[in-house]
Amino acid sequence: MNYRVKLLLFFLGAVAVLFLANIGYSALGTFSRLNAVEAERDQWQRPSEVIQALDLRPGNVVANLGCGSGYFTLKLSSPVGRDGQVVAEDILRLPLIFLWFRAASRQEHNVRIVLGEPSNPHLPARVNAVLISNTYHEFADSHSILVHVYEALIPSGRLVVVDRQPKPSGTDASASAEHEISSAQVESELRQAGFEIVTRQDDFIERDSYGEKWWLIVARKR
Repeated sequence: MNYRVKLLLFFLGAVAVLFLANIGYSALGTFSRLNAVEAERDQWQRPSEVIQALDLRPGNVVANLGCGSGYFTLKLSSPVGRDGQVVAEDILRLPLIFLWFRAASRQEHNVRIVLGEPSNPHLPARVNAVLISNTYHEFADSHSILVHVYEALIPSGRLVVVDRQPKPSGTDASASAEHEISSAQVESELRQAGFEIVTRQDDFIERDSYGEKWWLIVARKR
């Protein structure tokens, strides 16, 4: 191998190392910022109560639909334990890749990443509980999603839905209306899909960091 080839290979190797180092540095910065955002979210989201509503046990399988970068997914890992599984589903690849790295860095080996579709979350059979947080309002075909969730759940399996309540009429809600849905509408759709409503709390979160109200519904497969 001549000198020029060796020099070229050395140069390409150095560029690759610098590139990977830059990616790693950027990822660490992103992780740090995300942890700070999630710590702030912990102050108003009431995550422990949301998880309690799922009624999980060690060894259970729980699914987090629309998991994003994993705020709830990573919190669900401990309640189901090493013999359980957290199915982290989203229809976007990038947040799922990011979540995979987060779970690996925390050694949360019971997290399973699933790429879903807008009308099918591709859940495994015999799921004990499903959480849909800040995602239901995004569904283009909520009925199909609920049908698949119902089929995946074991008898008496739980579905917990948490989302933003629409602002009262007469307020300036145009900017955020597409990110809200009423608890009454969701309850109606859950009943149509065959679910039994266990509880509904319209004032679950009185005020988040943006001044919005959230509701929580716990439903059960009949």
